[in-house]
Amino acid sequence: MHGARLMLAGVVSGLMVLPGLWTAAAAQAWPQRTVRFVLPLGPGSGADIAARLVADKLAKRWDQAVVVENRPGGDAIVAINAFVNARDDHFLLFSPSSSFTAHPYTHANLSYQPSDLAPIAKVSNTVIAVTVNTALPVNTFNELIELIRSQPGKYNWAGITGAFDFVFESFLKTSGLEMTKVPYRNPVEAANDLAEGRVHVYRSALAIAQPQLNAGRIKLLAIANTTRAPAVPNTETVGEAGHPGMAMDGLIGLFGPPSMPLQLRERIAADVQAVMRDDPVITERLTRTGQIVNPGGPVEFGKEIDGQRERVGLAAKVIGIQPK
Repeated sequence: MHGARLMLAGVVSGLMVLPGLWTAAAAQAWPQRTVRFVLPLGPGSGADIAARLVADKLAKRWDQAVVVENRPGGDAIVAINAFVNARDDHFLLFSPSSSFTAHPYTHANLSYQPSDLAPIAKVSNTVIAVTVNTALPVNTFNELIELIRSQPGKYNWAGITGAFDFVFESFLKTSGLEMTKVPYRNPVEAANDLAEGRVHVYRSALAIAQPQLNAGRIKLLAIANTTRAPAVPNTETVGEAGHPGMAMDGLIGLFGPPSMPLQLRERIAADVQAVMRDDPVITERLTRTGQIVNPGGPVEFGKEIDGQRERVGLAAKVIGIQPK
C-alpha cells in the first residue's frame, strides 16, 4: 500500500507540470508533503483560531503535517506576497477576503493580481459588531443614527481598515451623517478607547469588542452581517434595522495558487467541510470567538468574494476614492 502511494505520488508530480492532465486520482493523491497555511493576522485572531482548528483535523485526514504561519503586517500584503511568490500548491493563504478586496483603492503598484488568489474553501463569516460607549444615550442602531444626525460632527468613529471602512463611510455619506474617523493601527486600542469614551462608535470584529462587552464597559447595538449571529442571537442586524446597504459579511477561507485545478480545490473544500461537520468542537469554538460557521466550496466562495469586491468598488465610488 505504501509503495503504491509513492508510485502515485510520482505520477502526480509529473502531472502537476501539465495542469491540463489533472485527473481525479491526482487530486486524491494530494498532498504529498507538509501543507502550510500563511495568515495575514497574528495569533489569537478569529482567522488564526479557525486556521489552527481546521489544520489540526486536516493533518489527521491527509496524513501530512499542516502548519500555520502568522505573517501580519503591511495591510496583509506581507502574507499575500509570501503566498504568491511561493508558487507552491502546498503553500496556501488562509485569510479574510476583506484583507485584500480594498487593496486596489488603498495601495498603488500592487505586487499581486486578484487572479493570483484562487478561492478554495470558505470556512466562516466574521461577526462585525457595532458598539458604543455605555455613556452614549442610545440602545439601538436607529437611536444611534438619530443621535448622530441631531449633532453633526460631534461624534467620532473607529473601524476595521479597508473593505468594512469603505462600506461604513459610504453609508454615512448616503445617509447624510457627519462623523470624524479616528484611525488606529491596533484594533484592541480602539476598543479600549471606546470603553474610556475617547471613541464614540466602533465597528469591529465581535471578538475584538468581546472583552469590553463582557466587562460591561461598552454596548452592542447591532451586527453588520447579512444574518444574525449564533454568538449574539438577540442582536439585530443593520439590515433588520432598515439599513441593508451597510451590511457586508466577513468571509474567511482558504486560497491556492491560480495553477491549482478546480478539481483539486473542490476536493480540498470537501475535506474542509467534512472535518468541520464531523467535529462539533470546531463550530462551538468559532461561534464563541465571534464567527458564523458557514463552509462552502470554491465556486460559491469565489462568487461571494466577487460580490464583496463589487460592494467595495461601489462604496469607494460614493466616497470619492479611485483605484490607485
